Amino acid sequence: MNEKLFQHVNWDNMWEATVETLYMTGISTLYTFVFGLLLGVLLFLTSPGQLWKNKFVYGVTGAFVNIFRSIPFIILIILLIPFTTLFVGTMRGPEAAIPALVIGAAPFYARMVMIGLREIDRGVIEAARSMGAKASTIIFKVLLPESMPALISGITVTAIALVGSTAMAGVIGAGGLGNLAYYEGFQRSRTDVMIVATVIILIIVFIIQFIGDFAVKKLDKR
Repeated sequence: MNEKLFQHVNWDNMWEATVETLYMTGISTLYTFVFGLLLGVLLFLTSPGQLWKNKFVYGVTGAFVNIFRSIPFIILIILLIPFTTLFVGTMRGPEAAIPALVIGAAPFYARMVMIGLREIDRGVIEAARSMGAKASTIIFKVLLPESMPALISGITVTAIALVGSTAMAGVIGAGGLGNLAYYEGFQRSRTDVMIVATVIILIIVFIIQFIGDFAVKKLDKR
């Protein structure tokens, strides 16, 4: 029965594409978390009234974040082809998609980090400052622990968005399920290939959301 329903599906190719999608999503989520966290913390600390308030740094960082999170991903990945070729050595394959995925998602996550940090009770930060805590102590002992549920929730949303972006990247040759669905499914009118690829993408999204919700529930002490 499966052979009739999915007669055009090559399961070896489908598995390979799934691994590529998981690879792109996993690596880009990791780098996005690191760079987005750095940008978000910098934005928060240099904003008016905060520990490192600095109008110039806040303005430049804010402009960078706003510009790159506003560019549609499919345009961004094309604009970054020269940089990707220089940095990775190729413009095709899963590795070539990762710079654009990170550059597109990190500013988006940075804004979510900043929102999470702003939700911290200001009295907690002031109490730490009044006790003479250093900036590094406030960041690692107050800001990050207090905002951890929001940070995890934010990276969960970002990781799910990255799954969608990997599918778009596949259209221009990055590999993965998007590549398979477009070239093997859409261009050859093989609906069963597109359906299976879409179902697998949905399963990946549901698993990421489940893990994220579970982690937030464990970390949220309210």
